[in-house]
Amino acid sequence: MPASFRTIGSFDDLDDAFERSNVEPVVVLKHSNRCGISFDIFEQMHDFDGEVNVVVIQESRAVSDAVAERTGHRHQSPQAFVIRDGRAVYHATHYAIDPIAIGRAVRESE
Repeated sequence: MPASFRTIGSFDDLDDAFERSNVEPVVVLKHSNRCGISFDIFEQMHDFDGEVNVVVIQESRAVSDAVAERTGHRHQSPQAFVIRDGRAVYHATHYAIDPIAIGRAVRESE
């Protein structure tokens, strides 16, 4: 099953994602629409079997900054997280982002 993508474009969307992380693991991908590496990672994430919550940096920089603040990980893009109980249980940036490892982190934290 291919990934489904949900846009996090507001603080309300971000609050919802972090709230859902108390019930199930939530995948968050910070994506730059001006970066070739980010584009490549975004394409790779199509192979992820589940929902990917996407923060487009150019459209929602304040939300992206809030992700950094909430997770304790300095802003980068692309950047991926698995959030469980409001905290990052997986974090990677650039070509270290691996849809298979994200899937493992989701399963391990269920």
